[in-house]
Amino acid sequence: MATGCRLGKGTHVRYFVTALVVALALVAVRPAEAQTPREIRIVALGDSLTAGYQLPPGDAFPVKLQAALRARGHAVSVENAGVSGDTSTGGLERLDWAVGDDVDAVILELGANDALRGIDPGVTRRALDEILTRLKARNIPVLIAGMLAPPNLGPAYGEAFGRIFPELAEKHGTLLYPFFLDGVAATAGLNLADGMHPNAKGVDVIVERIVPRAEELLVRARARPRG
Repeated sequence: MATGCRLGKGTHVRYFVTALVVALALVAVRPAEAQTPREIRIVALGDSLTAGYQLPPGDAFPVKLQAALRARGHAVSVENAGVSGDTSTGGLERLDWAVGDDVDAVILELGANDALRGIDPGVTRRALDEILTRLKARNIPVLIAGMLAPPNLGPAYGEAFGRIFPELAEKHGTLLYPFFLDGVAATAGLNLADGMHPNAKGVDVIVERIVPRAEELLVRARARPRG
């Protein structure tokens, strides 16, 4: 009987030690799992400036922005929804299928082709306003990238066009990057031969300058109400 009691105690001890080890392992794992953020999916909705006109796929703006954000420790993917030649109206027409239900945030870069074609700024404003209205209704935060009109269209057109982006950003409470080509436009060595589209080095400049705003977008994306 005494021997049987000693064996029973030993078994209980082994069970206790095993349970303790398992419990400690779970405590160690769960905080790490809780600290792993969900990957945020951003769609860059734009024209050739987003698409990466005449550039290798790896040099396009969305690809390089994704790499820059990941290098800063963010769990994020940036999808390229740029279409060369697209206007703001064209972006509105493809909005619903370009920005699916699983998208967390949008970078909106449209308007350059509107200005190049001399489209009435009122038309551009209405299209961008409708895009922002629809995204806002879906609780999708937006970073809108502004654009400037070519000077040959005259000061009146340039002023009317330039007001579109800050005024819509204020109206809808979106983040604003005032000029997508800031530091790149008309800068030697940063554009393709056409003088309008950034080369790989130009894209690097854009990404470097827009990253702080993109990080603000990530903050909003993580805080957004989810249905």
